[in-house]
Amino acid sequence: MMTLRLFARKFESVPISTSWYLTDLGEARGKQELYTRQSPQRLKTLREHALIESAVSSNRIEGVEVDKSRIATIIFGKPLLRDRDEEELRGYRQALTLIHKEGAKLPVSEETILRLHRLARGEIWDSGKYKEKDGDVIEKYPDGRSRVRFKTVRAGDTPACMKELVDIYDDSLKERKIPPLVLLSAFNLDFLCIHPFRDGNGRVSRLLLLLQCYDLGLEVGRYISLERLIEQNKERYYETLEQSSRSWHQGRHDPWPYINYTLSIIKTAYREFEQRLGQLQSPRGEKTGLVLHAIDRTIATFRVAELQNECPNVSVDMIRRVLKNLRARKQVECLGRGQNAQWRKTDKWKLGNTQ
Repeated sequence: MMTLRLFARKFESVPISTSWYLTDLGEARGKQELYTRQSPQRLKTLREHALIESAVSSNRIEGVEVDKSRIATIIFGKPLLRDRDEEELRGYRQALTLIHKEGAKLPVSEETILRLHRLARGEIWDSGKYKEKDGDVIEKYPDGRSRVRFKTVRAGDTPACMKELVDIYDDSLKERKIPPLVLLSAFNLDFLCIHPFRDGNGRVSRLLLLLQCYDLGLEVGRYISLERLIEQNKERYYETLEQSSRSWHQGRHDPWPYINYTLSIIKTAYREFEQRLGQLQSPRGEKTGLVLHAIDRTIATFRVAELQNECPNVSVDMIRRVLKNLRARKQVECLGRGQNAQWRKTDKWKLGNTQ
């Protein structure tokens, strides 16, 4: 039974951990206008970077990879596409552009959901169409074994379930008995459990998360990639999704692990947004700031190629120049020679003292 249906019938309160997230996000939304009054050039750089990260990360979660040297061209240019992966990357960018331009004006409706799927999946026979055959979520292991992680809604029941999901979400927002951010997260969980498409469900769920954030006045996804944060916390994403989908069909599931995960992603995005605007001191230093934040997020060693992957709209020469300056200040050290040499931060590293 859908989470939103359960909430609509009986909703008493939220767990304490969830209430903390709601409080923090309320404060972040209150400060949002202050941060978005910053330098237009500074915000433009963040928007462009977030657009690239979102398209790349959301597709990479699903195993779609493209040549790193072509990422920026595919997203911002109009090259001839080489293969299916490039088509899906371009399609996801088009779906993001639609959401960024339309924002809260784009309704959370079945028509919008099918439109987003059609854009994200590109020229394939079932893009923009609900699944025609039953299909479960299968987890495959490196040794060749597999298991059914979740039995999805049957194909014949999918249209009715999707209509109910959208209707309950819309009605619940109007009734204002349930915190909107809880509804947003529960909607995302139900969508993934219904699994309405043959392929592309994860990508559409992330597009809907961005759209619903806009609808609730949360603009952070315009500047910080929610998809990239989900990819960086992918293990927790799958873990909480499995926890919250267990016994979903019987209506005995616990939705709060996944709801809290979703709220934590949005909260992390706001925290990073404030940090980036606080650290990017001038328009001239914005790309340098993106590289510095990519280095700051590394846990152990890293390579130049990995920084390129994190900052695809920053040239390799710029990345090397940043590393050279950091090395001169003994904040990073190189552990080898050549293009594939590994780097690591030293004990003198501190993001606030790098510019």
